[in-house]
Amino acid sequence: MIVGIDLGTTNSLVAVWKDGQATLIPNSLGNVLTPSVVSVDGNGHILVGQAARERLVTHPELTAAAFKRFMGSQKTYTLGRKVFRPEELSSLVLGSLKADAEVWLGEPVTEAVITVPAYFNDIQRNATRIAAELAGLKVRRLLNEPTAAAMAYGLHQAQGESKFLVLDLGGGTFDVTLLDLFEGIMEVRASAGDNCLGGEDFTAAIAEAFVQHATANLGEPAVFWEKQAAQVLAAAEQVKRNLSGVAGPVSVTMTVHANDRKYEWPLTEEHFLSLSKKLLERIRTPIEKALRDSRVRLSELDEVVLVGGSTRMPILRKLVVQMFGRFPATQLHPDEAIALGAAVQAGLTARDAALDEVVMTDVAPYSLGVDTSIRTGENEYAHGQFSPIIERNTVIPASKVQTYHPMHDTQKVVEFGIYQGEARLVKDNIFLGKISLSVPPGKATEIGIDVRFSYDANGVLEVDVINATTGERKVLVIQNDKSTLTPEQVEASLKKLEALKIHPREQMENRTLIARADRLFSQSLGQARESVRHHLAVFEAVLDRQEPNEIRHAASSFKTYLDSIDVEIFH
Repeated sequence: MIVGIDLGTTNSLVAVWKDGQATLIPNSLGNVLTPSVVSVDGNGHILVGQAARERLVTHPELTAAAFKRFMGSQKTYTLGRKVFRPEELSSLVLGSLKADAEVWLGEPVTEAVITVPAYFNDIQRNATRIAAELAGLKVRRLLNEPTAAAMAYGLHQAQGESKFLVLDLGGGTFDVTLLDLFEGIMEVRASAGDNCLGGEDFTAAIAEAFVQHATANLGEPAVFWEKQAAQVLAAAEQVKRNLSGVAGPVSVTMTVHANDRKYEWPLTEEHFLSLSKKLLERIRTPIEKALRDSRVRLSELDEVVLVGGSTRMPILRKLVVQMFGRFPATQLHPDEAIALGAAVQAGLTARDAALDEVVMTDVAPYSLGVDTSIRTGENEYAHGQFSPIIERNTVIPASKVQTYHPMHDTQKVVEFGIYQGEARLVKDNIFLGKISLSVPPGKATEIGIDVRFSYDANGVLEVDVINATTGERKVLVIQNDKSTLTPEQVEASLKKLEALKIHPREQMENRTLIARADRLFSQSLGQARESVRHHLAVFEAVLDRQEPNEIRHAASSFKTYLDSIDVEIFH
């Protein structure tokens, strides 16, 4: 039996395609929402779901929540005598959902379609697969959450051509996906997002403001409120929900019980809006990026769809109305839409006769490429430059090749570091692996090394490196989870920064130019991106020489060039 699972930051759900429709499966308490919380009790027993959530306030040191945000990282959680990685905690939630589904269905559940944020990178997707395997589930497909939401809305059955923008704000992540639907094909045109932005951050903003108010006005020092962090967060979450549950101007009271006292603080929707301004700006950025990458105008959108429990917040819906000049679609339950869509995909995977086949195409959420060196002068090179091979929002599956050359005639080996991200320098992107190939003696410019990236819909990357002269070939399938710089790399980076000595008056101007170029690099694609990278590498080479007159002339020329690129991108 194949089920669909929404593995969420705050809550998780399981659903199945049964009797011609997607159906949510209740847990042992009769609820379809299972809190993504794990706790260890006094006897060392594991608690998952609502029982664990109840212990967030009473036993915060023995309880873990919101661990989805750290999938694929080296973060660990110590609960009593047990230490867990995020994927191990997620596997416990998945195992609980699996058990509930087996009881409800009356048969074993061995396979699943599991949803992930569209902006999850390869490491995070691989961690999700590992969590499923630990729970005894074979992953038939990792489905992007906004795509699942579109399927729940039945958008894949729309007649004619339609364009939809799906905004998915959950407890811990935010995704934006633009979908183009025509003749049974659901094509993702662009995805963007923020893996560290969700309802938890709005809750934290309320909690922080309460602590500031309480420290100044309620007679308790900051250290007192640090010890009451779990109670403050729980009260802040309730206030946020109360503000989201009523229409019109409203004021609610936040109440925290501590030390046999009741501490109260009134909060209006207007005040909540002011506390959330920076978060709302962070929501705007991925939306604008997705629209820019897809080259779709606002007037071309047929619908803006909201999913995710945090989209209930009136301040978020007002932002959407302001940005798009229309009311968003909210027909489906925001907490349930993604799980229902996963069940539709599970039915398609099982080839259920009640479902018409739909062709889905997705895109790479991040650019994939290798580290290279750029020649900036006679025997001078800028190292650690990111060279994209498959750029973000390329329709996948995809296979692309680029040719590189050794740096020197005497070089015997070429080594390619493989990275994922949008930054110009590889040290600011995510390291995925490395592959090396021997090269024969000869002139460097005459030796071609073809590097082919093949990337499938499940986020599996195959790197194929071929020496065009000898035919020697090396192949690497990316499966590791190393996402951080080594101590040696950090130390080398620090030494490099220490060695860069520029007059303070010039330093701010030049750093501003570099930051602007980094922005343009991240916003550009194709030849424009390569041009920005080259010009910036040349400019940084001038800075390294530390000649004031040369720097002044180079900065002036570089600024003129950046002005021209800015005009090309945004006009």
